[in-house]
Amino acid sequence: MKTTEKEYQQLLDELKEIALQKGIKVRFEKGDFNGGYCILKSEKVIVINKLAQTQRKLFILVEALKEIGIEDIYINPKIRNIIENSLI
Repeated sequence: MKTTEKEYQQLLDELKEIALQKGIKVRFEKGDFNGGYCILKSEKVIVINKLAQTQRKLFILVEALKEIGIEDIYINPKIRNIIENSLI
């Protein structure tokens, strides 16, 4: 079964919530960049290109969460599987 844009958006929202639980702000910005996790003036941030397709945004967010580590918080097993196995 093909994943719809609405389902991708719901997943993106869930992943943003996980980042917030970890104390990391997610920002969507325009520009000529790929995006990813960084520390900006001591603030932990995941920056994602606002113009990217939803699947690309998901990939960037998943990779950033893997880099940060999510072992210490509860995450829905389906979402954890997506993150740990890069199923985007």
